[in-house]
Amino acid sequence: MKLIRFGAPGSERPGVLLPDGKKIDVSEAFADYNEQFFTEKGPEKLSDWLENNAGTAPRVPQDARIGSPVARPSKIICIGLNYSDHAREAGMAIPKEPILFFKATTSLCGPYDQVIIPKNSVKSDWEVELAIVIGKKASYVSEDEAWGHIAGYCLMNDVSEREFQLEREGQWVKGKSADTFSPLGPYLVTPDEIDDVHNLDMWLEINGERVQDGNTKTLIFNVPKVISYISQFMTLLPGDVISTGTPPGVGMGFKPPRYLKPGDIMELGIEGLGKSRQEAVAYKPGS
Repeated sequence: MKLIRFGAPGSERPGVLLPDGKKIDVSEAFADYNEQFFTEKGPEKLSDWLENNAGTAPRVPQDARIGSPVARPSKIICIGLNYSDHAREAGMAIPKEPILFFKATTSLCGPYDQVIIPKNSVKSDWEVELAIVIGKKASYVSEDEAWGHIAGYCLMNDVSEREFQLEREGQWVKGKSADTFSPLGPYLVTPDEIDDVHNLDMWLEINGERVQDGNTKTLIFNVPKVISYISQFMTLLPGDVISTGTPPGVGMGFKPPRYLKPGDIMELGIEGLGKSRQEAVAYKPGS
């Protein structure tokens, strides 16, 4: 199943992308894809509802904006340097255990929304990533148990401001949390649709030039490992998003480095999880 949300920012409604390509509105039965949905109903209940109602549910307008496939979660947690070749291009040691950092949940946006280059930014960068959406509360879970806590997977662009992240005092979160720095989607794909989450091709292009080309098989810490590991330090709630790291080809890895400028187009995708597209635009007061 592929879950979508559509509508103006802040007013999104839940929907489903059917196998035949039609998008239907399911808001008459489900308020939103949020913590309550994943806790009380979840994709299983949605699947049952679709068996009887998919044919009569309202269609999503063709011109409707597509938003993040999940409502603003309690947490967006990221794994840093989780591809060995990306660690090398960043000039950093391959980590011995997962590096954790947060992105502000206000950075979440839709897969086709504009990405705003922050005020005073000169080093905004791109990162195609596999994101996990948590479906069941997880605290101190084992790796074997972790699979049962997954609602699905999404495509994510972990947009990053490298000067804020690496050259300013403090933690990475400052370079990761600007508004629009977490385009997610176009949809949440339930695990039953993914044969092997650890063998998915992934890519990102800037203005039509392929700059990232990788595969999730080169993850240092795999999906159950990162869920289990994070759950040792904090409780994961239904709807939380975990972004699992990026392969090489980010802007700071070029010689000389290349960073986003207004008008640049980022197009990215992961096998089975769809494609997204964002235009980089300059910050304007009041935006």
